Amino acid sequence: MSEPPPIPDLEHSGDTPPFSEDDQTQPTEEILNALRQINPQQQPTPTPQSEWDQLRAQLREKPYDADAWLRLVDLAEDSQDIEKIKATYDALLEAYPNTSSAQIAYISHFLEDPETFTFAETLFKRYLRASSAVDLWKFYLTYVSRRVNTGPNAREVIRKSYEYALNHVGQDKDSSDIWMDYIQFLKAGEASSFISCLTTTTWEEQQQMDLVRKTYQKAVKIPMDNLKKFWEDYQDFENSLNKITAKKFISDHQEDHMQARTVLNQLQEHLTVLFPPPPPSRTGRPPIWLPRQPTFSAGDKALVGRWRMYLKWEEGNPLVIDEKEKATFVQRMQGVYRKAVVRMRFFSEIWYMAYAWNHANGKQEDALTILKGGIDANPSSFVLNFAYAEAQELNQNFAEVHATFDKFVDVLRRDLEEIEARVSSANSSFSSNTSGATEAANPTEAALAFGLPTPGTQSQSSSFNTQVSDEKLPKSKELAERRTEYGIAWIVYMRFARRAEGLKTSRAVFGRARRERWTPWEVYEAAALMEYHCTKALDVASRIFEKGMELFSEEVEFVLRYLGFLISVNDENNARALFERVIGTFPPERARPLWERWARYEYQFGDLSAAQKLEKRMTEVYPQDPPIKRFAERHKYLGTDAIAARDLGFTLSRQGSTQGRTNGTSALARTDTQMSLLSSQPSSQPQAVPGSSKRPSSPDHRRREDSRAPDYGPPAKRQRGSPPPRDRDRERWDGPPRRRHGSPPHWGERERDRDGPSSRRFKQEDREDEKPVVLPPVLSWFVGMLPAPAAFDGPIFRTDDLMQVFRNAVIPSSTSAVRPRSPPPAPPRVGGRPPPDYGPYQGPGRRGRY
Repeated sequence: MSEPPPIPDLEHSGDTPPFSEDDQTQPTEEILNALRQINPQQQPTPTPQSEWDQLRAQLREKPYDADAWLRLVDLAEDSQDIEKIKATYDALLEAYPNTSSAQIAYISHFLEDPETFTFAETLFKRYLRASSAVDLWKFYLTYVSRRVNTGPNAREVIRKSYEYALNHVGQDKDSSDIWMDYIQFLKAGEASSFISCLTTTTWEEQQQMDLVRKTYQKAVKIPMDNLKKFWEDYQDFENSLNKITAKKFISDHQEDHMQARTVLNQLQEHLTVLFPPPPPSRTGRPPIWLPRQPTFSAGDKALVGRWRMYLKWEEGNPLVIDEKEKATFVQRMQGVYRKAVVRMRFFSEIWYMAYAWNHANGKQEDALTILKGGIDANPSSFVLNFAYAEAQELNQNFAEVHATFDKFVDVLRRDLEEIEARVSSANSSFSSNTSGATEAANPTEAALAFGLPTPGTQSQSSSFNTQVSDEKLPKSKELAERRTEYGIAWIVYMRFARRAEGLKTSRAVFGRARRERWTPWEVYEAAALMEYHCTKALDVASRIFEKGMELFSEEVEFVLRYLGFLISVNDENNARALFERVIGTFPPERARPLWERWARYEYQFGDLSAAQKLEKRMTEVYPQDPPIKRFAERHKYLGTDAIAARDLGFTLSRQGSTQGRTNGTSALARTDTQMSLLSSQPSSQPQAVPGSSKRPSSPDHRRREDSRAPDYGPPAKRQRGSPPPRDRDRERWDGPPRRRHGSPPHWGERERDRDGPSSRRFKQEDREDEKPVVLPPVLSWFVGMLPAPAAFDGPIFRTDDLMQVFRNAVIPSSTSAVRPRSPPPAPPRVGGRPPPDYGPYQGPGRRGRY
């Protein structure tokens, strides 16, 4: 083979190279080397993964997908590969421990061949001790009695197996088959012993009869299926031995048996709802039931409520078990709670109830085991992690508490990162879809596709912007709420560190929290207050607040807390400096709590000139506030507003009368003086725009501070999502409340409409008819805006008269003659209202159609 021709030395030759140094179109040596490395001829093609492998990889990421697990089991069973079956069931039972249907299906694969009995026994030992499933124990007893023990000592082994099973699940409602089989087993031994010895009754025979009697006496007092059959068999057994002693034995246990039958009826009512039949299997194999993660829907909440009711009923000892038999009661309750946590695996409340009951009854080890199992199933549960940390703190096991909190904050941090990624992905996909659609169509088509205003129109632009922001709000709200919850975990961690190991360890925990990007402002406030109250170190607390201001200066709540802290420690100079520094950084609608807090301090502890200067500044920021409002606020104390009550005719019910609590707020009776004052004030607030899909903005409900609370800090934050109560102070000082479309008019407006000319009424009627009926998205908020029932002065219909009108109503038709109308209604009652108008309902204070 000839040698390749030598490469010419272009560097030393006089010839011109084929490509100049500035040529950028040819691949470099690095690119050529990379191409040689990824040559497909040198790398084998990877084999595609099977469906089982793909599902297994998916379940490693999401281990609580019940449908995927059931599909994985079907694939493993169909493959007939014993190793794949082992891997599938081991992984399934790691995610869903104590699932008896899966355990039985797993063990069944090793009961066909005697050579695999050893592995089956290993699985029985692994699962039985912690299981309260009757079907698994039945399966075990069948294995013991029919497949293993056939030698001379088999009878004793089987007897011990039955007793072992009954000690675990003997109090279960479904354990009647085990009791019946055990009694039959004892009777068979008694009969064989009698046949082997036909002389007189020996001591062994008497012992066997006593054992059968005691077994019957235990069984007839347990509320389980076939309880009546057990009682009849027990009577026959006693009568067959001695009718004289039978009456005494039966009467001694009859009362307990009747109580058990009564409890059985109640128990069946509870368990029928809590244990519905499992869905049928896709194949001929027995179905496997797996718990599902909750969504806390109405159905989930109702199910938890039924479980709570049942568990409290069991804790109430409905069988009236005596104190001397407390071990029986404890055994029964432990079995009940073991079944409850298996069935409601992903509901932390059930786990905590099980822990609390075991802890209260002296079962400390069992209580800690329950908490560990609950945390494994619900790693992000606050109640279980906090309960476990407190239990270990009481046991002086501080290292375990630190490990618990470290693991817990890691779980919460991962949840926050997942939510952030989901929100970012949703926002990016929304932006890409919007831009892509806009580029693909002309402006008019894009506007029509997305609800944007077409050229020449302006009415829908605000609606579109509002919808976009509303879609983003729930996601950002979820992230903010989770971040606050993340801060709660750090705060509780700092409290433990201070209690157990001192303030130095608590500061170290706070230092770790400061380095986290998700730490909210609540952690800074908690650390500052801990420093102040535990060490009286005002300077340290102030520095922590200032550090928080570097990060959370845009958070009104944090600034308000800092301002309240400075006021509470009587640091007026720094409080005034803080107020002046931040008040201009917030818009007026967000800065109102700061104005109100500082104004209250000036009113109580400042001089008159300073208060008047502050009021002048507030008038410039909030020009719609009437002067009398600020004047009255200056003279309030502990919620007592004498000006409103004595001079303006307000009556504020503090005790919550029956009429005043109908809408969840305090009753406010209005007088003529008050109404004339309010009706004279013009309403400057905008109304809803007809034809716009954007609902009218809700009033600026200022949070009312509890004047009886300590002076430090802002008012308690109202929980979002619930209907806000009607702000009586706002209505009292700001004039008539803003009317929403379709809502009844103000009292003063009703009087003016009633006394005004009919032409104005008809014009108003026409305008009302032109307006579309737009229901507010939050009906509960609308109900909260309605006045109290006592304020209604419209027509009150008499039901009997109204039904009489309906009966006498004439409905014309093409086939029937028109009958004369019914006579006019009766004259009005003396001293009462005007006669009712039974025409179409005109609304309170109006005479047109509603």
